[in-house]
Parts: sequence; C-alpha cells; structure tokens
Amino acid sequence: MTLFRLDASIRTEGSTSRALGDIVETEWSAEHPSSTVTRRHIGIEPLPADAWANAVAASATPDSERTPAQVTAVALASELTDELAGADALLFAVPLYNWGVSQHFKSYVDLVLTDPRMTPGVVPITAGKPAVLVTVQGGNYSAGTPREGWDHATSWMRRVLADVWQLDLDVVKREFTLVGVNPALDQFTALADELRSHAEQEAARHGRTLAAKPAVAPAESLNPSR
Repeated sequence: MTLFRLDASIRTEGSTSRALGDIVETEWSAEHPSSTVTRRHIGIEPLPADAWANAVAASATPDSERTPAQVTAVALASELTDELAGADALLFAVPLYNWGVSQHFKSYVDLVLTDPRMTPGVVPITAGKPAVLVTVQGGNYSAGTPREGWDHATSWMRRVLADVWQLDLDVVKREFTLVGVNPALDQFTALADELRSHAEQEAARHGRTLAAKPAVAPAESLNPSR
C-alpha cells in the first residue's frame, strides 16, 4: 500500500494544515505500518512558474520540435501524474491563502491536467481512489459570519478533486487558525478551541476511513506513449 501526500503550506514549523495532515497520515500508517508514503512539498519546493505554459505549448507541438523547456515541463507533468497513479490513497493538505487557492496548489493542478491521463474529458487515472483534503483558514467564512462567501478555495478544490479527478473524497476543514495570533480575534478563543478539537477528531476519523477503503485497480500504464 502506498499513500501519496502533498503539502502546500509555505511553513514547515507551526503549520496547521501540516499538523492535521499528520493526524490523517498517522491513522493511515497505523493500519498499514509497512507501507510507503510518497511526499511532495509544493509550498516549500514550488513547481516552476513557467511549467504549465510550456506543457500546454508542448501539447500543440510535434515531439521533434519541442524546446528543451517544453520537454522538461512534459516530463514533470508525467512525474506528478505517476505519483498519483502509483498511490493507493491520496492526502492533500492545502491552506487558504488570501481568500483563494494556494498558488502552489493551483500550479500543481494546472500542470497535472496537461498530462493525457488527466486531461478533462477522459476518465482520469485517479478515478475512484480514496482521498482526504485537509484545508485550514485563518478566519471564519461560514454562513452568517461577516466574511461569508470569502472562501474562494474549498469549493474549487472539491470540484477538481471530486468531480474532475473523480476521487472518493473526504474533507477536513479547520477555521479560526489565526486566533491567538491576531489580537483582533481573541474574543473567539473558546470557539477556535472547539473548532480545532473538532477538526482533529475529523482528521483522525477520515484517516481511519482512508486506511479502510479498498485500493482501486492500478492503471494499465504509468507512462503511456503520447
């Protein structure tokens, strides 16, 4: 059994998304103690900013005429897709940044979608694979709050992971992570503690569920001819 884990936080210490991801991973590993965890830290090791554009250009260019940058971009897209194809379960830990999708995760998704195995309109090689998305927010954007509707990331990530990539997806979300950091939010300390506890419990539960779900039959080829 293999777990693929992606982290998009720009922090290594004190990252809430990493901490919740650790809970999911711990529960999964408890059920599969001899298994492999493949990691990609796109927050601290970001993908090249021009990779997506080069991969898109390469798709319209004969192999023999591709530039070195295009060849490199296509190879990187294939490598990223191989990681998804080779895993039995997937874990994505992606924080909300400036009310939107992390630029690192958006770049990652865009590049993966250039691979023929993941192009919209085909059945993706990830179809049916069990997955958990962990996401965290500094504030609170739920219904009835002053910032309701300001979370422009979670629904997009659900759409990509569950609908486009067709993953069997569970989501863990923790809000108010800036309570205790931003003094203006001190009045919400009790609520933030409740939300933290609930998110940790959900992460553990979804980690156990992830471990219990059966693996999907592997793709026929991790690197088909183009």
